[in-house]
Amino acid sequence: MSVEIDRPRDIRSGEELDTAKLTEYLRGHLPGLKGEIEVAQFPSGYSNLTYMLREGDQEFVLRRPPFGSKVKSAHDMGREHRVLSALHPIFPAAPKPLVYCDDDAVIGAPFYVMERIRGVILRGKRPEGFAPDEATVRECCRSLVRNLADLHALDYEAAGLGDLRKDGSYVERQANGWIKRYFGSQTDDIPSIQETANWLADNLPADTGAVLVHNDYKFDNVVLDADDITKIVGVLDWEMCTIGDPLMDLGTTIGYWMEAGDPRMGDVMQFMTMEPGALTRREVAEYYAELTGRDISNILFYYVFALFKLAVIVQQIYYRYKQGLTNDERFGKLIFMVGALGMRSTECIASGKF
Repeated sequence: MSVEIDRPRDIRSGEELDTAKLTEYLRGHLPGLKGEIEVAQFPSGYSNLTYMLREGDQEFVLRRPPFGSKVKSAHDMGREHRVLSALHPIFPAAPKPLVYCDDDAVIGAPFYVMERIRGVILRGKRPEGFAPDEATVRECCRSLVRNLADLHALDYEAAGLGDLRKDGSYVERQANGWIKRYFGSQTDDIPSIQETANWLADNLPADTGAVLVHNDYKFDNVVLDADDITKIVGVLDWEMCTIGDPLMDLGTTIGYWMEAGDPRMGDVMQFMTMEPGALTRREVAEYYAELTGRDISNILFYYVFALFKLAVIVQQIYYRYKQGLTNDERFGKLIFMVGALGMRSTECIASGKF
């Protein structure tokens, strides 16, 4: 496979780390670390910041909260480190965490360091030289769904993650919580978002179960084997992992799943889901139902919720940009994505189709 391995780039202005303090700290916590650390940044993603650390032939990945974040609970490095510590032994695709630091004096915020998983990450644009046949594309899609079903089948109590589960309805708590987050970060009047929020509040289903959910499961967040892209070797970005309704997790996956003919959504678009041979959203949901035995007759609710949640995440990022809390110019046009997601949601509500 000639696809380029996911590579770090130069660090964006305003998101630099204090390399000297970081090196000093890690020398006392990573055995065998002796030389100076080189730091680069993985440029993709809009939430927690991800950096690549290199010392000699050793490579690690560092995660820290975004600069100027308004929602501290969404960037809890200690929680993310603890989840990975419990999860990696029973779900090896989750990265192995190595160090957690809650001392802001080191780089200005809590952070953790984990092993780097090398492989192929298929993000928004088709890589040069990437030309799998239809059978390979289809199997990649099926592998993604199987891996999600495997995650949902884990015994989270045995893994020591039972305390992530909260009393009451997960679906209700999520819907109300994301609606509140939107209005807490609102910058513009977008009627379709208000309409979607009202529809979600009026159509809440009962929870269908309780499993370990990733909450951001998509091609962008899985690492594929460079020698066989139908095999998943890593799952990244566990910051929103919790115990919740499995269909909410499935909804997130199909919320990102673009099909030919869909309106363009900028960086939300995943080219792999539109390649010849790719499963449709309906086929993804039906294959998941086949694997798990779960009823997907109300999948429209979970799809619309996923679109709304994504709109809120984008809105929160745009809010940080408007407040001058980040200099990342990618964020300046995100308000148009919020509007596009709102329009897509209301269209699905009106048609009853996803």
